[in-house]
Amino acid sequence: MTGRYSEHDHEHYERPRRRTRPRTKDRPTYDDAVDARVVTVDRGRFTLLLEGRRVMAMKSRPLGRKGVVVGDHVRVVGDTSGDDGSLARIVEVVERSTTLRRTADDDDPVERVIVSNADQLVVVTALADPEPRPRLIDRALVAAYDAGMAPLLCLTKADLADPETLLSTYRSLGVPWVVTQLKGEGAGDLTELRERLRGRTSVLVGHSGVGKSTLVNALVPDAKREVGIVNAVTGRGRHTSTSAYLLELPDGDGWIIDTPGIRSFGLAHVEPERLIEAFPDLDEMTEDCPRGCTHGTGEPECGLDEAIAAGEADPDRVDSFRRLLAAREGASDW
Repeated sequence: MTGRYSEHDHEHYERPRRRTRPRTKDRPTYDDAVDARVVTVDRGRFTLLLEGRRVMAMKSRPLGRKGVVVGDHVRVVGDTSGDDGSLARIVEVVERSTTLRRTADDDDPVERVIVSNADQLVVVTALADPEPRPRLIDRALVAAYDAGMAPLLCLTKADLADPETLLSTYRSLGVPWVVTQLKGEGAGDLTELRERLRGRTSVLVGHSGVGKSTLVNALVPDAKREVGIVNAVTGRGRHTSTSAYLLELPDGDGWIIDTPGIRSFGLAHVEPERLIEAFPDLDEMTEDCPRGCTHGTGEPECGLDEAIAAGEADPDRVDSFRRLLAAREGASDW
């Protein structure tokens, strides 16, 4: 070593160590958090309804990757005044009563929660312009049964086509329905639909152009949801709603959630066992099925076939259930 350096000089040039506080297992209790509900989500910002006012919020870091979706009941801290420029923090998501899920495709293992805490799924389909897509209805019904939600079939534009043709397909399933129309006798009468929505939180789903936004504007006059038109060439509607939106019905009679038109609704997350549980009468007939039986068409020694042969099951109802089961495994294009 020269006189300029010594053997200990390298210690003076080491990178300084970070001095951080020791980690603790104690976490904030958020005793001052208040309850709110998620109205809509836009690019990482959440619009909440809190004591009758709209509050903007962001998700707090401790929530990590846990998603926050429309319909969630959450606990919030920070600036909850709702004033311009104010921003609160969501610190907790209350346990959900229901979750409506979908996957991007039928072979996609990643589930996506669309909305939460809804108890009714309203499948909106036009009888014409655009033409109804029974496979859309089937797949939506599968999602509803899997989520533990009550299904409701809402047929629009009854002035253009007879609803009986489509209704006959679903009558054996016991799915309730309402019919609406834009012109002629009874046009614009939503009395029956309002009654079905009363006291519930309902999600409206369907592909573009079937009249969801028109219904929403009629049910909630100040909603001002944009209405689109159907393309005369493709027969498909243009997307008008870009995100799910929670709206309260007049006089506090319930809630509806308007969703964007969806063309892909994968059901990879749905298990056959969970689907048949939505039909207790059929489920009871499968108790002696062989292990691994899916209860679909062609399954050997399936209890449903034995029940039909013994006159204990309605063949139309079994066929309708198996159609839903097949929809779960079919193409996901709506």
